[in-house]
Amino acid sequence: QVQLVESGGGLVQPGGSVRLSCAASGRRVSFLAMAWYRQAPGKERELVAQIASGGTTSYADSVKGRFTISRDNAKNLMYLQMNSLKPEDTAVYYCYAEYFSMHYWGQGTQVTVSS
Repeated sequence: QVQLVESGGGLVQPGGSVRLSCAASGRRVSFLAMAWYRQAPGKERELVAQIASGGTTSYADSVKGRFTISRDNAKNLMYLQMNSLKPEDTAVYYCYAEYFSMHYWGQGTQVTVSS
């Protein structure tokens, strides 16, 4: 079993920055394929960024160059650094992990970009 807990969301002004954290328990993050998803009101959940167990990263076109996914193996944490935020980035952000074809989700954290 893998448990995931997100933190770091909140209200931020357009152009601002925020860092989300995902704390994993039950498995080492270095063994997991992990990702950040988001879901805006009235929209489907979408993939934002992912990091493979080997460390390879990829991003949705809408966030490329603004968001950075990373992990701290020693602290067993995954991060999403979000810069140059736009109102359309407003959503609930979810941490996701996959381990041997099992899928795990966090409870989500709200990010609101508004002046």
